[in-house]
Amino acid sequence: MDKSSALEYINQMFPTEASLSGVEPLMQKIHNEIRRVDAGILAAVRQQSNSGTKAKEDLAAATRAVEELMYKILEIKRKAEQSETMVQEICRDIKKLDFAKKHITTTITALHRLNMLVSAVEQLQVMSSKRQYKEAAAQLEAVNQLCNHFEAYRDIPKITELREKFKNIKQILKSHVFSDFSSLGTGKETEETNLLQQLSDACLVVDALEPSVREELVNNFCSRELTSYEQIFEGAELAKLDKTERRYAWIKRRIRTNEEIWKIFPASWHVPYRLCIQFCKKTRKQLEDILIYMKEKPDVGTLLLALQRTLEFEDELAEKFGGGTQGREIGNDIEEIGRGENTGQSVSDIRKKYEKKLAVHQGSGPEEKDGNKELSVPGAGFNFRGIISSCFEPHLTVYIELEEKTLMENLEKLVQEETWDIDEGSQNNVLSSSMQLFLIIKRSLKRCSALTKNQTLFNLFKVFQRILKAYATKLFARLPKGGTGIVAAATGMDGQIKTSDRDERVICYIVNSAEYCHKTSGELAESVSKIIDSHLVDGVDMSEVQDEFSAVITKALVTLVHGLETKFDVEMAAMTRVPWGTLESVGDQSEYVNGINMILNSSIPVLGRLLSPVYFQFFLDKLASSLGPRFYTNIFKCKQISETGAQQMLLDTQAVKTILLDIPSLGRQTSGAASYSKYVSREMSKAEALLKVILSPIDSVADTYRALLPEGTPMEFQRILELKGLKKADQQTILDDFNKHGPGITQPSIAPPVPAAPTAPAAPVMANLPNLASVGLIASREDVLARAAALGRGAATTGFKRFLALTEAAKDRKDGPFRKLFNA
Repeated sequence: MDKSSALEYINQMFPTEASLSGVEPLMQKIHNEIRRVDAGILAAVRQQSNSGTKAKEDLAAATRAVEELMYKILEIKRKAEQSETMVQEICRDIKKLDFAKKHITTTITALHRLNMLVSAVEQLQVMSSKRQYKEAAAQLEAVNQLCNHFEAYRDIPKITELREKFKNIKQILKSHVFSDFSSLGTGKETEETNLLQQLSDACLVVDALEPSVREELVNNFCSRELTSYEQIFEGAELAKLDKTERRYAWIKRRIRTNEEIWKIFPASWHVPYRLCIQFCKKTRKQLEDILIYMKEKPDVGTLLLALQRTLEFEDELAEKFGGGTQGREIGNDIEEIGRGENTGQSVSDIRKKYEKKLAVHQGSGPEEKDGNKELSVPGAGFNFRGIISSCFEPHLTVYIELEEKTLMENLEKLVQEETWDIDEGSQNNVLSSSMQLFLIIKRSLKRCSALTKNQTLFNLFKVFQRILKAYATKLFARLPKGGTGIVAAATGMDGQIKTSDRDERVICYIVNSAEYCHKTSGELAESVSKIIDSHLVDGVDMSEVQDEFSAVITKALVTLVHGLETKFDVEMAAMTRVPWGTLESVGDQSEYVNGINMILNSSIPVLGRLLSPVYFQFFLDKLASSLGPRFYTNIFKCKQISETGAQQMLLDTQAVKTILLDIPSLGRQTSGAASYSKYVSREMSKAEALLKVILSPIDSVADTYRALLPEGTPMEFQRILELKGLKKADQQTILDDFNKHGPGITQPSIAPPVPAAPTAPAAPVMANLPNLASVGLIASREDVLARAAALGRGAATTGFKRFLALTEAAKDRKDGPFRKLFNA
């Protein structure tokens, strides 16, 4: 320890003088400890000295042991080399004898096999000359194995001579077999009973020869069998489209007649399968030539009959030989069009199922299979479906034209026979023509999908699009024309829309039918995309058609509002004829208010029952955006309004507001009533603010107008003065003062929520501007509605809050315009 630590230790041990008496015992204890430690150190040093000496002795002993081990290893290695030399000397002669034995054995085996090869070749030559095919087939196998043994000796002249002789014998056998098979099908097999057995044995020889021989023989046989077919059906009499069925009858009869004879062929050759492939290719070529070189368009009935018989024949071949599967359940998806939601598998599950089935059919064109694949097991390398029928595809335009003509005629007939009414108790409230049209389309799709799933089906889908667009046009044309009012002015319509109760129901039916068509057309596109070939799926889209029906829905709902506007014309005119300037007392609500109530009570329950919630809400928003501003503007059309008249009109305004707020309950659809009520309250509060300005005293009218209608204009203020009955001179004084102080503090306005067209299910395209323009709903309509609603937008928000603040401040004042207003 350091010095300071030692001092602290001593002070700790001897803190007082009395404790110094213990110094001696402590010193004695420390000396004893020192002696003990010294003794331990000395013992350790002596022990270490002894250990070092012992370690040196152990190291020297280990070194000697290693040297002895190295000597012994070298001695063993020397003795091993001596032993190896001795063994080699002993075995030298034995190795020579072993090699000699091995060479002699190989030579004897080769000579023996050479003798067998020479004998087998001679025997095979004799069998070939005598056409002993069964024995020759077995001998061929033996000779082939012997030749493989001499593959390493092919440069030896004798072996080369034998191989050349064997090659010639195989060529002779091939020529004999081909010659004998040429008589098959000529009638000799019935005269010579042993011919079929001989040909059956010949097939064994062919199997023993190269695989190319078998292929050549089968091709020659199929070509010879089809020679008569080509001669028959290339003639002028049968080379016609209406004789197509006879082609298939010929090959089926040929196969049935020769079934027993063709059993001579081994089953692994698949001769009927190969024959049908060649037949299909030749038939396709002939039908292509017939269709191409026809002088005029083929008859649709004949064309479709030929195609139908071709498809049936292809199905028979595919069922008999395999080769591609094609789901027959596709028709079930077509049946689901227009039935609403599926209760079974999900759409994704069904799509995956048919993608797997259609994937089997992909890439199986009739020209893309080579000869090697055709020789494989039936079904593994060739697909009969489409091998012939695909040649009809480019010539099915006449069929599509006929389908389009038929569909258009049916559409015209459905529209002409449409009663535009729905039976009582109907659940969907959809026009019968809509459902019948899709039933006709489903039948057309079934017919076409049974014939082809390629470009023709896609062309038919395009026809469906045109038919549905034409139907949308028919629905649009059925809507009442003309119209007046703010919405009508925005759409540029002239005249008035006078709608009866039946007209309103028809409009609702059109809305529901357009919605049904919108939804069902999407289901139609989905069904077609499952059926059609995969490379055409991307083009299957019904969005344009759905946009057309969305536009019809929007137009119909706006027309519905126009019709109610026209009904309100009489009541609005009655409002302006009331002598507001001479009313003596405030009574119950006016007659025109009762008239508005009667109109709404007559129409709204029916509309609420027939329209879906989303479209009824859209209708309410349109109605509020029209009636609110119109009521405000109609106040200015009155002549003179006295204080009593203004109070009566304020009471009427409250009644109209209550009537409008009760519309959702009246229609029994209150899902979107909150936003609608808020908008109606804001618009009608503007009219209330206007009437409060008219009620204000002359000397405070300007201040009240600025407070309640901060967005008002001098022209509007002058009209208010006229309504109050002021003379021109008095008006001018107030106007000068009004203009000097400015019209008021313009508050940032919040545009009223101009209702957007409701979005139809699964296709948010209702507000698509190009389609709205196509039916006359131009964008300026919304601008006009917004400007109409903006005439007093602040009355229910910032302006009214300003008015309340001014009135609170005026309570404590004894004079001033607002004090007079409260005194009044």
